[in-house]
Amino acid sequence: MASAGRTQAFTLLARMATVAVMCAGASACQTTAEGDFAASADKAELSSTAANTIADDMVNSLAEVVGPGSGTVVVKSDRSPFGTALVSSLQRRGYALATPDQKAQGGTVIQLGYVIDGFEGSVLARLSTPSVDLGRAYARTATGAAPSSPLSIIRHN
Repeated sequence: MASAGRTQAFTLLARMATVAVMCAGASACQTTAEGDFAASADKAELSSTAANTIADDMVNSLAEVVGPGSGTVVVKSDRSPFGTALVSSLQRRGYALATPDQKAQGGTVIQLGYVIDGFEGSVLARLSTPSVDLGRAYARTATGAAPSSPLSIIRHN
């Protein structure tokens, strides 16, 4: 009986730690005074299969809050497997894309940064724009990755 209580407490503590790490990851995507995002980072060393699975899931979630056609997305990619997968997923979903070196042609420019990190065997993913941050934990699987937490949505004023 006491063992079950300790297991529940440990599970709650692990979930709280996961949320804390995801929030800490947001600091890597904070804007500077000029409104530019810090460089994106993939620290989890994902396989291309896992990167594609996570990128597709995160872009599908992004499309629900910042849809294609709402502006040109400027991605600061680190050329990691996730960075490459993210750009491909955004293109497939219909987003207009530009790199920080390119000038976006008219309309709204949407800065997009990301952080991918590992934590206790899980992968923590975060996409950040000036208006919203999306975060989710993923479990590595034999076929890539699968969501292991609900989607976290933080809207900015």
